[in-house]
Amino acid sequence: MAGTSQGAVGKESGAVAGAAPPRSGLVLAVVCLCQLMVVIDISVVNVALPAIRTDLGFSPNALQWVVNAYTLTFGGLLLLGGRLADLVGQRRAAVAGLGLFALTSLLGGLAQNQGELIAARAVQGVSGAVLLPVSLTVITTTFAEGPARHRALAIWGAVAGAGGAVGVLLGGVLTEYLNWRWVLFVNVPIAVVAIALAAVCIPGAGTARRTRLDAAGAILATAAMTALVYTVVRTDTYAWGSPQTLGGLAAAVLLAGAFLLVERRVAAPLVRLGILRARSLSVACLVVFLIACGQFAAFYFASLYLQGVLHYSPLKTGLAFVPFSLGVVAGTVVAGRLMSRTGPRAPLITGLVLGAVGMGWFGQVSSQGSFTSDILGPSLVTSVGLGMCMVTNTAAATTGVAHAEAGLASGLLNTARQGGGSIGLAVLVTVATNVTRHHTEPTGLAAATSGYARAFLIAAVLLTVAALAALALLPGRPRPTPADR
Repeated sequence: MAGTSQGAVGKESGAVAGAAPPRSGLVLAVVCLCQLMVVIDISVVNVALPAIRTDLGFSPNALQWVVNAYTLTFGGLLLLGGRLADLVGQRRAAVAGLGLFALTSLLGGLAQNQGELIAARAVQGVSGAVLLPVSLTVITTTFAEGPARHRALAIWGAVAGAGGAVGVLLGGVLTEYLNWRWVLFVNVPIAVVAIALAAVCIPGAGTARRTRLDAAGAILATAAMTALVYTVVRTDTYAWGSPQTLGGLAAAVLLAGAFLLVERRVAAPLVRLGILRARSLSVACLVVFLIACGQFAAFYFASLYLQGVLHYSPLKTGLAFVPFSLGVVAGTVVAGRLMSRTGPRAPLITGLVLGAVGMGWFGQVSSQGSFTSDILGPSLVTSVGLGMCMVTNTAAATTGVAHAEAGLASGLLNTARQGGGSIGLAVLVTVATNVTRHHTEPTGLAAATSGYARAFLIAAVLLTVAALAALALLPGRPRPTPADR
């Protein structure tokens, strides 16, 4: 049975992706621009967090909702976003996502209080939930499995790394010389250019065979994730064994169970649960969930450390992140070359090990530290490792996926990434806050640094677990496909 299914998938995928269209280079450029927008928006806001906290009066624990409001709706609706591309067509989905992204960026930049900013970020996450799976879906349906797709994914991943560098630099410059609002306003002209290009070259025909979207499934998935993250965030006030925390966790479990029941019974499910029997996809989702748990929080704490402990300006903070972002680009290039000879498994495990070592090094940060001793070295090691993970894990996830379910596969992978980012950030912020609170001098720099260090060390453990999971569960190098020969 399993062998038959694999063969059918391979046949369908190969038939559709046999030859790239004449404008495949321009198509790749457009989807990379969509990817760039999403990545820039995450990194550019991280640099501006201290300025946002001061201007709008956020508490340290509430500040994470500037990030989580975006990642919650982003992660919860990625499955629906992926299926939307399958249903209405990649071009319409991309243009709609870009338009909403521009509008919410404008509204976020105009926000006058905490509620307005968080609301704008939440709706902005909805647009990101359409853009990211569309960009990956276009790649998997345009480029055949094998070297062509590996090269496209390597470029796509390198753009993500470059986007991190552009985002932190841009965030530093805009926050330093204008104000934090411009880190959101900057998305508007980029989106306008992307809309014009997407309307011209992204394929317009949908591939779905369905007539309606599973709105109930999307609502339940988002509600389950929101309940889980909100409950974890509130553990700074309510202990893990308190009725409030246990009740919130129970609600999240019940909502997740209801989601699974809906998906089993509905005629057109948001997630065809059988796709999770594809081991490469399910393991890749687990791995990227664990990576994101550590990575998102690491960016958050590194920004606070640079500005709060080392007293860097926003511009200097942006410059401090550049080596990290360039290391991600280097890692994706190296992994792209290795995959053609070894397949994704070996470079993925290597990248995870490097990432774990780098995070452990970050965990040695000191309140008396410096950029050279506490940031630069671990940044280079961690970034190269994470860059190797980005392209290899994506290649493993999309191998053998049928053309008609490319949106679903990309939605699952990106849901795992964003869900891991939200949950990891919530957990590690709570851990860091508790460590700081119980320090002998809870209001000093040493106390804050001890919290950051603990969070980095937990991130290292998460990446180690991801490496062990990939080593134990991912299949070895796949047999060559006709496109590889």
